Amino acid sequence: MAAEIQPKPQTRTPVLLNKIEASQDVVNTAVIIPKEDGVISVSDDRTIRIWLKRDSGQYWPSIYHTMPASCSCMSFNPETRRLSVGMENGTISEFILSEDYNKMTPERTYEAHQGKVTVVLFVLEMEWVLSTGQDKNLTWHCSESGTQLGLYRTIAWVSGLQSSGWECSLSPVRSKECVLSVLLSLGNVTALCWDPAQRVLFSGSSDHSIIMWDIGGRKGTAIELQGHNDKVQGLCYAPHTHQLISCSSDGGIVIWNMDVTRQETPEWLDSDSCQKCEQPFFWNFKQMWDSKKIGLRQHHCRKCGQAVCGKCSAKRSTIPLMGFEFEVRVCDSCHESITDEDRAPTATFHDSKHSIVYMHYEPTTGWLLTSGADKVVKRPFMVMSI
Repeated sequence: MAAEIQPKPQTRTPVLLNKIEASQDVVNTAVIIPKEDGVISVSDDRTIRIWLKRDSGQYWPSIYHTMPASCSCMSFNPETRRLSVGMENGTISEFILSEDYNKMTPERTYEAHQGKVTVVLFVLEMEWVLSTGQDKNLTWHCSESGTQLGLYRTIAWVSGLQSSGWECSLSPVRSKECVLSVLLSLGNVTALCWDPAQRVLFSGSSDHSIIMWDIGGRKGTAIELQGHNDKVQGLCYAPHTHQLISCSSDGGIVIWNMDVTRQETPEWLDSDSCQKCEQPFFWNFKQMWDSKKIGLRQHHCRKCGQAVCGKCSAKRSTIPLMGFEFEVRVCDSCHESITDEDRAPTATFHDSKHSIVYMHYEPTTGWLLTSGADKVVKRPFMVMSI
């Protein structure tokens, strides 16, 4: 009789390997070059730099190229070595990198937007260059001819765009050629990550929260993850270990174990009085008058969603399977029902020690790269198992 042994999830701890400190301004985007010990960075100082590790162990720029305007974003396709760089003046410049990453050949320039380019993305399957800008336009160009194929006007400038082959993540915008999805944000949604295998979308927000949207399940399931103290700046998913990596602007890095059965947070219930002790809330004048009691402030239990008063919800607890890695308000009965096993953490917390602007994860090497407002690129964190 044979039995399949399921490996236990590994604890992964980021260990700093190196830092690159040579930019004159904020590094807006930096990505790891797959199969090469190198990094590509673009910065507000108008430079594109390709860093390769030398025999000395230090990183030196093999390419240092100055652009006509500040570089706001970029997209790199390792298969074609195509580098697309968006700029503050609304244009996108494309380059083809040589095999040894020592030469960069200009390919094409797109006059894509009237303002800063916020996201640029090259989709190899369709030979399209997708881009969004602060002019609230989503445009797509043919990378072979350079012609604009379409434009979609959004209600706000788009802060995130993810693609998975023929599909991009979020709100469906259908066309004949493909299914295109775009996240429309009013500045609250700050990061996106798409898992094409499970058809799950992760979104991070300026309210410090992360939501996992089950797009493939088509049931409207949304799981909350609360583990940051500042705006979420980046999200990456490691499919081989079923772990989500998130970072925030205060330098915090959280590694979430997604190989557990998580629960949706309940909807908050409405009530004019405490659903535990039946004391009136301060707007319930009739019950206050009838009972001759002063109205209380309303709170909600994070586990059951009931409306409760402060006295009936004085206790706090973590609820990791609901995404609450920090202690939150719970009612007395829910607090008694939560066991030590229920409180077992499902995430690990780490400090990058710099304010993170952008994060990139390379699954083939297990390297995590962060760029910061302190003009520093922290060269791949090696994600190691303990």
